[in-house]
Amino acid sequence: MAMIENRIAELTRPSGEFPRRFLSADLTLTGWADAAKYYQELEERAIGSVVELEQWILDGSELSAFLGEESSRRYIAMTCATDDEAAERSFMQYVEEIAPKQKEAQDRLNRKLVQSEWASELPARYEIYLRSCRNAVELFREVNIPIETEVERLSQQYQKVFGSMTVEWQGAEITIPRALAMLEETDRDVREKVYALVAERRLRDRDVLEDVFDEMVAKRHEIALNAGFENYRDYKFREYERFDYTPADCEAYHRAVESLVVPVVREAAADRKRALGVSTLRPWDMDCDPFGREPLHPFSTSDELIRSCSKIFHALDSELGTQFDKMNGMGLLDLSSRKGKAPGGYQSDLAEVRLPFIFMNAVGTNDDVFTLLHEGGHAFHNFAVREEPIHSYRHAPMEFSEVASMSMELLAMPYLSEFFSVPDQARTIRFELAGKIALLAWVATIDAFQHWVYTHPKHTREERRNYWRSLVERFGAGADHSGFEEARDYRWHAQLHIFEVPFYYIEYGIAQLGAMQIWTHSRTNAAEALRNYKHGLSLGGSRPLPKLYQAAGIKLDFSPEMIAPLMSAVRDEMSRQGKLEKHS
Repeated sequence: MAMIENRIAELTRPSGEFPRRFLSADLTLTGWADAAKYYQELEERAIGSVVELEQWILDGSELSAFLGEESSRRYIAMTCATDDEAAERSFMQYVEEIAPKQKEAQDRLNRKLVQSEWASELPARYEIYLRSCRNAVELFREVNIPIETEVERLSQQYQKVFGSMTVEWQGAEITIPRALAMLEETDRDVREKVYALVAERRLRDRDVLEDVFDEMVAKRHEIALNAGFENYRDYKFREYERFDYTPADCEAYHRAVESLVVPVVREAAADRKRALGVSTLRPWDMDCDPFGREPLHPFSTSDELIRSCSKIFHALDSELGTQFDKMNGMGLLDLSSRKGKAPGGYQSDLAEVRLPFIFMNAVGTNDDVFTLLHEGGHAFHNFAVREEPIHSYRHAPMEFSEVASMSMELLAMPYLSEFFSVPDQARTIRFELAGKIALLAWVATIDAFQHWVYTHPKHTREERRNYWRSLVERFGAGADHSGFEEARDYRWHAQLHIFEVPFYYIEYGIAQLGAMQIWTHSRTNAAEALRNYKHGLSLGGSRPLPKLYQAAGIKLDFSPEMIAPLMSAVRDEMSRQGKLEKHS
């Protein structure tokens, strides 16, 4: 199966599967006026029954999906080529000219819905939809629209800065992701040189990124004050519709991780130090094989990555495998790292044609395999809700969306023989499980940092740097950063969530605990665990968060009582894989 390059531009709208019923079939978006007339029609339409109100909601959903796909297409084009000025202009036109007017128009529709005499007679399935609209009405402030536009412009600036970063290695210019892959090399001198090169390159833009972030914090605080909140954290919790847990619950998660997870992380670091035979564990010692084995290179090209992941998905479930093959066949994958491409990886939905798109920066590492498995889980979530007519219900809360992706990483582990021999598969599983434990601690670090930043909006840069350092000491593995203190203190610059989607990170911790529950179930009944997983995905965002977890056969719980047995299960599996790794 040959890789087919990103061909989103060739996808026609609307699709034959999901034809337009409210919008004109030949509608394209050249400016706000193209969408404004449809908003006006919805705003002025007389509604004389609950049946007419339901149709009004469906028509509004069609319009929302149309604009959602337009935004996604322009964002994808911009992140795939941050040096493409035309793509940047197109995206910024949406951000600056269309999105602000869309927010105003959508607020008017939300108010019309919640004030409708027929809203109380809507079927029970609209409960979550109505709750979301009421919340949006309560939060909306027209004065915040231009501020939000400015924040989006700053976010795009961050993308551009990171997308342009390269280093020179052995006479060749390489991307940062390709350089970071060399931290798996066996030669410690090589790892140190690469680490130093990346650190120096990132620090070269330190002041630019500090300026961007300072401005972001100030503007976000202003948004919160305008909406009647004391700080941006409390505002963002409401905007994210976190109705089922609080900032205090997040702080409890931080404490639980500190007491139950960090000791396991540091135990693994101590084992790594002994295996490496070094007197001090340095930051460039954290990704290499501790026994001096060459780094695993499970694939060389994106074509190989796609082919092997397709086999894994088919082995796990034929329906999932077919869906992944459909994405590849339609050119909905852009996987290779290249200069000018934005950092990171994501899955984006094309809301009108109801198809997923996967973006990443593959360079041939194990991380790349798990990134594609992860984003594949998001894509399967997208496929699972294609028939849902309400656009907003085709999106689950982030805490459950990440269960979809993180569970896929774990459920796919028994099939990694598509990439590895038995010993290397065991080596990979053991390393990945250790990484998932470390992620729980990293989530606590990132989340606690953001709680502090936005509840102390007048902080200085030096105070921010000191607080970040205290969190590294609290949650970190204990590596010695002597001589690289600045690289440690500004490591958070590389975490794009902090800049682009603030407070979107605790979801990874909560969801990892949910995914581990699905995984532990799969160890005793793989078929039932997968069936529950797919059932949970099929509900989209049509249920409250605890009920989505329940549908997947798990609990929304990030207490010490939940974390302790999961840590035990992971350590048990790591021990089992360690024996396979050594004795096969």
